Amino acid sequence: MPDAVVDVPRWSADQVLSLAPDASAQRAARALAGGKAWSEVGFSADDALPPTVWGLCQGSDVQPYQTCVDLTEPAYRCTCPSRKFPCKHTLAVLLRWAAGTVPDAPAPAWVREWQASRAERTRAYGPKEAARTGGESNGRAAGTKATLRRAERVAAGLAELDRWLADQLRGGLAGVARLGYAHWDTMAARLIDAQAPGAARLVRNLGDYVGDPERLLAELGLLRLLAAGFARLDSLPPELAATLRLRVGLPVSAEEVLAGPAVRDRWQVLGVRDEPENDLLVRRVWLRGAQTGRAALVLSFAGPGQVFVTDLVPGTALDADLCFYPENVRVLIARRHAPAAPITSVAGALPVPAAMREYAQALARDPWLERWPMVLADVVPVKAGDRWCLTAGGDGVPLDPAAGAPWRLVAAAGGRPVVVAGEWTAAGLRPLSVWTGDRLVRL
Repeated sequence: MPDAVVDVPRWSADQVLSLAPDASAQRAARALAGGKAWSEVGFSADDALPPTVWGLCQGSDVQPYQTCVDLTEPAYRCTCPSRKFPCKHTLAVLLRWAAGTVPDAPAPAWVREWQASRAERTRAYGPKEAARTGGESNGRAAGTKATLRRAERVAAGLAELDRWLADQLRGGLAGVARLGYAHWDTMAARLIDAQAPGAARLVRNLGDYVGDPERLLAELGLLRLLAAGFARLDSLPPELAATLRLRVGLPVSAEEVLAGPAVRDRWQVLGVRDEPENDLLVRRVWLRGAQTGRAALVLSFAGPGQVFVTDLVPGTALDADLCFYPENVRVLIARRHAPAAPITSVAGALPVPAAMREYAQALARDPWLERWPMVLADVVPVKAGDRWCLTAGGDGVPLDPAAGAPWRLVAAAGGRPVVVAGEWTAAGLRPLSVWTGDRLVRL
């Protein structure tokens, strides 16, 4: 008899394919899912085994590839030599499960061994961290001295930044606008030397605004606020001081974040955006709590040739504990209480005025906030002059021109009011997903 199984919400094919690293992996997975290469597939879960989809797929090797997926995160394993993650075999077995063609079956030994090794690594992590963080007093003393030295260097670098900002304004914005990127990069390099990478990034970005004097002046003002705030850090409220340190670039370890209070909710995955930054690809996954209404950002990075380990699928909700970084937006997932489940609508969609008030409150807490998730209720995409907007009655928000013409959004809406989730930036909203009826469309 098969082991007793638990009820796991089944994903849609779109949610499975959203995990694919590229379009070719999607095509290969579709072809493989309906083929005869699978000699055995099953879904297993019991008291000792998390919900797991597994299968044996015959490939180019003599032995079939062993493929399994822990649905609680999800986590993947496949013995194929592919460098894509997840590979086509992983996606294919998930597509079969999404289609309802994977039967409940006892897990073979190799699946249980993989899950046991994962559980062992999880158990082993705690003692190692405890031993490391509770190590010799000499190590702690050395760390304290290094922290003090860095704080002194950062303070000196921001004092130089303050003088440099005064020089820029003294010469007038018209003169600054004629300067090339090298001018901003020089000051940014000094801040890197002063170990203030967050401030350096803000200075480097100034070169993008030389054609917009109003935006350039606003960004110079925010940098002045950063430098002045750091000079009087000890007198600031604790939450604002912690946010300022983070914006300057002083690191906060994952251990410190996870030691803080956790917020449990059904976290709805609103959308995903990938963006290049220097030599890295940055992935932002935006979440919103169904009960708390809190916004959350899961941030990850991939270097050249790397792929993201995607475990948050737009159009699903995750019952989990999240721990927030000091600026109260970025999070780490502390604990998952259940596998992610598909949703047919998003809770907490707001009218345009309420969404803008929420953003204003977030900006008051963190003046250096660059992006904010919005979920707008009953809006229609329209073109006003040369700009696209989302309107609802007499209210509306502009779309970011850098995102291009929103033809996919226009087609999905079909002239009807829809719920749109996106990133709000200084240039406007960047749509990430739209709900039409009970269907999510990624943009």
